[in-house]
Amino acid sequence: MVIINRTREKRQIEKLGDWVWICGRRKTGKTFFVKNFINYDEYFFVNRDRTILRNNNKLSYHAFFELFKELIKTKRVVIDEFHRLPQEFFDYLHASKQGKLIAISSTLWFSKKLLGKGSPLVGLFSLMVFGLIDELDVINSLKNLKLDKKELVEAATYLREPIIAFNYKPKIRKWLALFLDANKLAINEIIGEIFSEEERRLSLTYEGILRAIASGKNGSSEISSYLFSRGLIKKDNPGLIQRYLDVLVKIGLIERVNVFNKKKFAYKNISPLFDLHFYLDEKYAYAENFVPCKFIKNVIDEKIPFHIENFFENLIAKKLGLKKVIIEDPQIDIALTRFKRLDLVAEVKWKNKITKKDLRTIEERLNKFDCRKLLIVIDKKRIRGVKLKGIQIVDINDLISKNL
Repeated sequence: MVIINRTREKRQIEKLGDWVWICGRRKTGKTFFVKNFINYDEYFFVNRDRTILRNNNKLSYHAFFELFKELIKTKRVVIDEFHRLPQEFFDYLHASKQGKLIAISSTLWFSKKLLGKGSPLVGLFSLMVFGLIDELDVINSLKNLKLDKKELVEAATYLREPIIAFNYKPKIRKWLALFLDANKLAINEIIGEIFSEEERRLSLTYEGILRAIASGKNGSSEISSYLFSRGLIKKDNPGLIQRYLDVLVKIGLIERVNVFNKKKFAYKNISPLFDLHFYLDEKYAYAENFVPCKFIKNVIDEKIPFHIENFFENLIAKKLGLKKVIIEDPQIDIALTRFKRLDLVAEVKWKNKITKKDLRTIEERLNKFDCRKLLIVIDKKRIRGVKLKGIQIVDINDLISKNL
């Protein structure tokens, strides 16, 4: 079991004040984070029937309410699945804000509704959206395992999903293939739970969007055509799917990225695990058919460079405070801007051997841009003596250093 120390979230929650609302999709480690990294005095879990668990003892809602009113005066209280409580409780909080309260919700969409216009909770909580684990936190947490650079980065890319981190064993490619084979139905259930908690069914349209993106269809026009060809929307019109895309962005399943110097967006699946799952199911129907683990690993080998590009893109963007964009012509692996100006471009060559032809192609492509340029490799020691005009060659050690 690998424990990831979520330092970014720890710093954030302590800056947000006495009342904090932690929300996001299921299986991102919200409860584990609070129980293991945050100081609190009392923890309550709200069941679907509105009974409440306290230290493995079940309380009625009435008993909990009376106890809470006393505890909140002097204690730091955590309430998990907070959104399941009745309106009466929210009205009480509105009238009597005191003490320290951490509310955990498995549904970002419903949380936004509760904290939106007209809600008694407006202005009471600071909102903390809980997503995948921070890239730098994963890297730092894996260092004690003494992995080589290749395994370190590949494992970190997928261990941002806490459900993988709990049971990870090197080598990641083989282990991930086994995990996907054993959990392909469970992953579908995780997605399904997101929408059931939103009081929405997991429609074929939502699933179709995730499948389309996993298959490389990143623009709204491409996604629309994909959905129309499968009879999931009535007309091939990107405007018809905008509300679906907005929901998926809000609940943290996809991200919307600007295309540089164009008035359009591209969409990406945020979770590399989900991206792999839907790619495998779209191309090979692996959730319903027997697909050997060896074949699944071959697909992972195919997709892993793309997911690593996203990992490095996020890592550098956060570290330097830059915004991600997409450059279509020529296609660039990583492009980051500062105040709408291109600040950094990078190519990722994630393979053991890089040829002279590869290097010349990269040099020609990157030098079309007037900004900082990086070539990211597995281990720069393997290509000692190589010099590229105007391009800095880096590996993971450089990217996590203070002097990047």
